Amino acid sequence: QVQLVESGGGLVQAGGSRRLSCAASTNIFNMNMGWYRQAPGDQREWVAIITSGGYADYTDSVKGRFTISRDNGRNTVYLQMNSLKPEDTAVYYCRAPLHGMVYWGKGTLVTVSS
Repeated sequence: QVQLVESGGGLVQAGGSRRLSCAASTNIFNMNMGWYRQAPGDQREWVAIITSGGYADYTDSVKGRFTISRDNGRNTVYLQMNSLKPEDTAVYYCRAPLHGMVYWGKGTLVTVSS
């Protein structure tokens, strides 16, 4: 079983930055790690992914503003969020698939004020 713990959320003004962290309880070296978010009243949506080989991809709405990275030595994945907008307000979740199972963290809330 994999435990994922997100941190780094909080209140930030529009145009500001925030870095989220996702700490895993297991070695993530071979895992593709993802970030998702869920705004109030909306469905959970994919935000970014980073493969075990370091390839990164993003949903269109965050391209050029968000950067996903990983530190395998710390079993941690990061999401650097810049130029934040009010529409980025959401609970951000870390996702990790392993051996046919999908694991989620409990999320961290990011609120962007206008």
